[in-house]
Amino acid sequence: MKKLKIGICGWGNVATGLYKTLEDNRIQIESNSNTQIDIVVIGARRDNPKCDPKNITIERDIFDVLNHDIDVLVELIGGVEVARELILKSVNKGINVVTANKAVLFHHGDEIFEKANLNNVKVLFESSVCAGTPIIKLLTEELSANKVTKIAGMLNGTSNFILSNMEEGSDFKPTLELAQKEGYAEPDPTFDIEGLDAAHKIGILSSLAFGTPLPPNDFYIEGISNIKKIDFKYAKEMGYTVKHLAVTKLNEDQIELRAHPVLIKINSYLANLKSVRNGIEVETDLLGTLHIAGSGAGQESTASGVISDLVHLANSNDNFSEKNSKSKNKLINFLSLSFQYYFYIEAEDVPGVMALITSQFAKKKIGIESIVQKENLKNNMVPIVIITDLFVEKDHKDLLQTLKKLDSVDAVRSIRIELD
Repeated sequence: MKKLKIGICGWGNVATGLYKTLEDNRIQIESNSNTQIDIVVIGARRDNPKCDPKNITIERDIFDVLNHDIDVLVELIGGVEVARELILKSVNKGINVVTANKAVLFHHGDEIFEKANLNNVKVLFESSVCAGTPIIKLLTEELSANKVTKIAGMLNGTSNFILSNMEEGSDFKPTLELAQKEGYAEPDPTFDIEGLDAAHKIGILSSLAFGTPLPPNDFYIEGISNIKKIDFKYAKEMGYTVKHLAVTKLNEDQIELRAHPVLIKINSYLANLKSVRNGIEVETDLLGTLHIAGSGAGQESTASGVISDLVHLANSNDNFSEKNSKSKNKLINFLSLSFQYYFYIEAEDVPGVMALITSQFAKKKIGIESIVQKENLKNNMVPIVIITDLFVEKDHKDLLQTLKKLDSVDAVRSIRIELD
């Protein structure tokens, strides 16, 4: 049986979940993988009252973990700069790394992988994207014979939980509060609801699939805080629902990279993944479209991903730190992409208002697929729902500003429509 001596840095929910899983499932892990994983040392600035590590050595300075006889550093401290320093010191000492930290890879991945290769050590990160859902090894190993052309998915469980509840009729604010109460959202939920978490994940997947750099160049990121429950009602009437989608796609000789809310067909695979579920579609040339779903957060699912990396490390002599070579393809300018759009406009219920609004679309030569005036609101306002033909994002940005300046218009918002 192969033996692996590990040091864990961090002693929060993820680390204690890993500890408990290694203790409770030890017989199963060893039987299935022929690998014995022993925790030698834990780096933690303070104790965690929810988990007693018994007689395992504790270091209050996390960097002192690297002074012990370990094969692998498991980095679970989170954050960016301290984590970067810890990982780089580990690889420079010839110690392999397993991390669940998407942020440090997004901002410093290229530097970390380069140093790891120079020092002939491995940096594995299966649980950095969608926790234990095995997307990383799928891209780097199982699909190695395939040309991947697109990856798209809901990559943040908190956002999907909120949008799923709004689809059932809840408002944004109480649903966010429920997510915080249930432990799906942090006290400061900005990272999740503004799309940054999903952006980090799709950046990592784009790096693996298309060789884009880490960090990537700036790309379009938008969260879900402007979505209203009424959008779900009108979307459903047209055969859609609202999801937060992260996308990377090979577009001729350039790469699309974006993360934002979309309307998607209500009968599609991703539309039917609810609550905190993550879902990913991978389009390939040999196998067609693959669908992957699983829990995107939590102690157990993250522990599953970390242990998968540890077992892989113990049973492989290959170096999987190296991602694809740098792509010669550039990131496509988001403003040059074309979408259909859903517009929700609140306007005064007065003669000529519809003609005034549609004339703004006509001036920019933007076709309208459908336009419906809905039931009246308070204060003599009426909602107007428009679905456009395909047009370029640059004109969309200009059109939004034009509509907002109209005296008869009180509110405007729009959501892109993700076409098949």
